[in-house]
This record gives sequence, C-alpha cells and structure tokens, in this order.
Amino acid sequence: MRIVDLIRRKRDGHELTREEIQFIVRGYTEAQFPDYQMSAWLMTVLLRGMTGQEIATLTEAMLHSGVTLDWSDLPGKKVDKHSTGGVGDKTSLILAPIVAAGGLLVPMISGRGLGHTGGTLDKLEAIPGFNVNLAPDRMREVLSKCGMVLVGQTEKIVPADKKMYALRDVTGTVESPALICASIMSKKIAEGIDALVLDVKTGSGAFMKKEADAIHLAKLMVETGVRIGKRMVALITDMDQPLGLYVGNALEVIECVEVLKGGGPADLRDLSIELSAWMFYLGDKTASVDEGRKLAQQTITNGSAFEKFCEVTQLQGGNVDALRDPRRLPTARNRREIRSQAAGFVHTIQSEQVGIASLVLGGGREKKEDSIDPAVGIVLHKKVGDAVANNEPICTLHYNSDSRLSEAESLIRSSYAISASRTAAPAKLIRQVIEGSSKPAAQAS
Repeated sequence: MRIVDLIRRKRDGHELTREEIQFIVRGYTEAQFPDYQMSAWLMTVLLRGMTGQEIATLTEAMLHSGVTLDWSDLPGKKVDKHSTGGVGDKTSLILAPIVAAGGLLVPMISGRGLGHTGGTLDKLEAIPGFNVNLAPDRMREVLSKCGMVLVGQTEKIVPADKKMYALRDVTGTVESPALICASIMSKKIAEGIDALVLDVKTGSGAFMKKEADAIHLAKLMVETGVRIGKRMVALITDMDQPLGLYVGNALEVIECVEVLKGGGPADLRDLSIELSAWMFYLGDKTASVDEGRKLAQQTITNGSAFEKFCEVTQLQGGNVDALRDPRRLPTARNRREIRSQAAGFVHTIQSEQVGIASLVLGGGREKKEDSIDPAVGIVLHKKVGDAVANNEPICTLHYNSDSRLSEAESLIRSSYAISASRTAAPAKLIRQVIEGSSKPAAQAS
C-alpha cells in the first residue's frame, strides 16, 4: 500500500477502506511519509468530502493513535458536552457541576481560546491555583471523588489530531467538515464517555456563521458518534450576540458562580440547564429531558451544584475562597464606560467584534503562545431588543493597559447597531435539536 495511490483514489472520488484510512493515519503519525503527501491527501478530502463510514473510520483511527481513557471501573455513566465555541460561552463551568451533583460522571477535557472565542481552560486558570494539567492517575482520583474533572488534552491523547491539525492550519484545509468532525470526535471519545451532548453555535460570533453549515457539521458529528456506539445529541444554538453579559476569563467565572447560586442572566442559565438536561437524559439519569431540566434546576436550588464546583476547584488546587468571594479573583485596575450615541433599541450586536475587543484588551490569544490577562474583559449592559437612551452606558471595558484601549472601544461601538424602533427580538436560543441516540425522541423546549 502506497500513500500516493490513496491520494489518487480519493482525488478520483473513491471511498477508502478501513485498512487504507488506518494506513494513512498510522503512517503519518509515525512519520512514514512526508508532510507534502499528507497535505495532498487532506486537500483531496476537503475537495471531495468523505462518506459517513469514512469519517467514522478516520475518527477511530485518530482515536487509537494514542492512549484512551478508561473509567469502566467507576460506577455510573460518563457524559460530556462539547461546544464549537463562541463569545461569552462559559456553560462548561456551570453544567459540569450540575451534572456531577445530579449523579453522573463528567470527565471533561477542554481546550484553550484562540482568536475571538474563549477557552474553558483559560477561564478555569483565572481561579488562582487551579491546575488543568493532571496526570491520568490524578484525573481518576478527582473524578472518583467528586464526579467531575476539568483538564486539558495531554500529549498522549490523539497525537494524530495534533499533528494533522498543525498541517491543516497551514495548508488551507481547516474548513473541511469531515476533518473538523474527526478532530472533535476523536478527542471527545478518547475521554472514555458513554454519551456526548454537542452545542453547535451559529451566528455572527460563531465559526459556523451560516445555520445550514452548523446543521451539516452537527449531523456529521452525531452520525459519527452513533456509528462508534455513543449516545449523541446536538443542539444548534444562537451566537448572534454574546452569551450572558460578561466576556473575559475572570469575569466569566463570576457569572458562572452567579448562575450556580441561582442568579445570572436568563440566556446563560437557560442554555446551561438545557444542556445539562440532555446530559442527564442520555446518561440514563432521567427518563425524559423535561425531568432532566427539573433535576438540573434542583441542583442549583439546593446549592449542591455550586458546592460541587467548589469541591473540584479544591481538588485541582484552586482557591475556593475566590469562588465564595469573587473579589479574590483577578480584577482589572481600570474601567471605561462605552455610551450610546443615539436613543432607540439595540438592533444587532456583532458578537465576533465583541470577542475581538476582549482579545485586544489582553483577554485572548492571536497566537497560541500569547499570554492572557485573566482580569480584563467586557461587561454588557444592553443586548438585542433592549431600549437605550442617548448617552446611556451600553457596556463597560475592564482593562489594565491603555495601549489598545481605543481600538477595543472602536470595535465595541461598531458592533452595536441602534434602531429608532424595536425591530428585532433576540433570536431563538436553541434553534434545532438533532438526536442520534437510540432512545425515544424527546421534545426540546
């Protein structure tokens, strides 16, 4: 078997066999053929696409390129959530404690932010001392003690994906839905989970700005997970404006604590409960999604979800006092109010520009090696559909350096569109539900 022959076969539109795909992944991971040949094959995949069976086979081959985690000796179903990323998307820090408090195991491996979207690991590291780099034995210990663990990917988990992604990033093949699907699903299945809930964002602050593209990717991921034997569901959710009111790592931790204590903005609270409900349902903790919603709300009301967040924080070296008193979290030295220059109603908010403004202040990365200031960010005072008076604050910038303040302010001003009359209402938070499990269909709210 030769890689050049497999490049030609995919170029000519043929479906590759299991053995051929395994040969490609294994050969590239072990450096048996050069980058330029793998680049050619990746481009044929981008241009020709892959069948559902090919994607599942590619996912499995990537999955088995390294170690996989096995929690089968721990009692209970293991479930997780994956989001495709957005501005103010902080649900992982809320739903993991909710679901663990409700009796399921959540072995969550997350990533860092890059570009305009935030990363779960960066938010967690805004909590002083929180360690997201745990060895597998310590992961097991934390998971068994409190029902959840929140960590980053190790070098030994899905090494094929790390090597392939680096090549995709410089060869114009990142956008392939088949390759995106295999990349995400191989890493998530390596966690040793029984079920996965996908939050696929669409809108101005999402990578998939067109809803049709988000639905296509969601269906690919659901189908792939089912083929590999996992219970799956995907929620297509709105990212035409930031989720919640706070954007920035420490600020978002504060907002998560507010939700876990029964407060917080309605959109963030509702989405966190909905995602948790599906996790309870697919994990056989409840007989329906509606029962899952009730259980999720119960863990918030009785305080067990917040206490679970405190427990995992302590087990992973974090300062629990910073959760009980958010003034102990990193705080920016300066504030700048951005005021409306017209009276009316918020018509649209360009979420991506809000995310970039936070990045400009130091709250995100333009390159992987960039450092992050956990204290900076943006607090929104007005969202789509809200009335606003002339000269009324629409948001507040939290910053430590003046060097790029004017750029961030300009981005925020241009992201808000004010209309004379209320011509727009917020888009539906959950636009569509795509089920892939063998369980009976359940109606989303």
